[in-house]
Amino acid sequence: MSKSRLLVVFALVALVAMLVAVGCTSSNVPTTAGPVYNTGLAADEYRNDAFKELFPLHWESYMRNNDDTQMTVFGGSVPHRKNDGVNPLPKGYTYAQPYLKNLWLGLPFMYEYDRARGHTYALQDMLRIDRVDSYNEKANFGAACYSCKTTTIPKYLEKYGDDFWAMDIHELREEHDLGMHTIGCSNCHDPQTMELVITQVALDEALLRLGIDWREAPKNDMRSYVCAQCHIEYYFQRGAQGGAQLKPHFPWDQGFDPQDMYEFFADGTPEIDGFSGQYADWTHPVSGVPLIKIQHPEFEMWQDGPHGSAGVSCSDCHMPYVRVDGKKKISSHHWRSPLFTVEQSCLQCHGDKDAGWAKDRVVYSQQKTWDQLMVAQNESVRAHEAVRLAREFEGEKRANFDELLAEAVELTRKGQLFWDYVSAENSAGFHNPAKALETLSISIQDSMRAVELAKRATNYGIAPQLEGDIKDIVPPILEHSRKLQQSQAHLDSHQWLQYLPLLPEAERLWDDENNRIR
Repeated sequence: MSKSRLLVVFALVALVAMLVAVGCTSSNVPTTAGPVYNTGLAADEYRNDAFKELFPLHWESYMRNNDDTQMTVFGGSVPHRKNDGVNPLPKGYTYAQPYLKNLWLGLPFMYEYDRARGHTYALQDMLRIDRVDSYNEKANFGAACYSCKTTTIPKYLEKYGDDFWAMDIHELREEHDLGMHTIGCSNCHDPQTMELVITQVALDEALLRLGIDWREAPKNDMRSYVCAQCHIEYYFQRGAQGGAQLKPHFPWDQGFDPQDMYEFFADGTPEIDGFSGQYADWTHPVSGVPLIKIQHPEFEMWQDGPHGSAGVSCSDCHMPYVRVDGKKKISSHHWRSPLFTVEQSCLQCHGDKDAGWAKDRVVYSQQKTWDQLMVAQNESVRAHEAVRLAREFEGEKRANFDELLAEAVELTRKGQLFWDYVSAENSAGFHNPAKALETLSISIQDSMRAVELAKRATNYGIAPQLEGDIKDIVPPILEHSRKLQQSQAHLDSHQWLQYLPLLPEAERLWDDENNRIR
């Protein structure tokens, strides 16, 4: 469609915006009304390139997400292995967490966990990553994984209804154009009016459970809700008796903090939560601890942090207004760290400071969080090893061994959940420094308590095996993949890997570009 066919009708400009005061909620922050469009596109348009000619300046900024060469101190878009602190970029990086494969042993995350590239790579990176089983016709993940990677979900829900959630991820591989169906325009905008909308069913349901209807939400709230469609913690409902993963569910019913989620996962209600009893994503094969995998809770961390509580939206920092084409002002659709756009993202509010100050404050907070994250990670590994040793201990045990071990197991579960809440959150604590440090403090204390209980259960018979540097007790697993798990020699190379089953020899069915190769 030519630009001449685009009808733009500007809405009435709102009253002059007031200064944002710390402590305000985002609902109290007035925002200028945006333009209203009649694009002429179909209501169900989901191809990204359909918007290119209509919004060329926004499209240009969106396409900059293809740049996968930029790094900040603790993040960026270069696709490196997040457990690899040995090798240089792009394979590894200095700020790595060496025990990710150990802590996620038995979960597909143990195979590959890379730094995410820009949103334009979301679909491609999901389908190529080793977490998705590309060695078998039936994958280990359901179609629900597409929810945060593509614009096609409304199409599939209309076509398949709720049966979509139970479909196999491989069933829909060949229907996707990796570039034009990846995260894009129609995930957040009504194709006809360009109004902000929620297309993520799980978010719509979670907000309604909290008494919030996004259709009535202020624009400033929507500038964060559209990001909350994916930058959140979630799990897949599996029904009271387990089985195949189904619909995504956001565990916000008791609150947004890790303690709230820990309690939520303790005892679910099938008709509401999709599970009963204690929920677990998997059981660690070494320790036998039932665990929760936390997913990127940026929204939960931000919402009561310094910026979220002050009414500063996600878009204010990550999609700042920029001047383009000489004079026009648009909201940038190059989604990246505000450290690359300090003048536009930070100094609009912190006008009495300079860019150097802003960057230093961010890195200062992140470094403090990172240091404690490493401690929490190490103590979590020690807790798993302590529970393993206690389970396999053959000496004289305490009379209340079972009770002590059960408490150690639960504290190991909780300690890892709290560590992962910060580990999986993509700001290295900056979205909410106080919450990040408190969460890691609880993780460290609970993991250390688990170790002490496991020792006591064995009359301290295992204590000598748990003393010293954790890297000497349990070395980090640097290399592990589906292909390597087809080798018994590889499994024999590390004590913890020996708890995994040997996989049958096989070759991949799809390559990194989603082409079928056999």
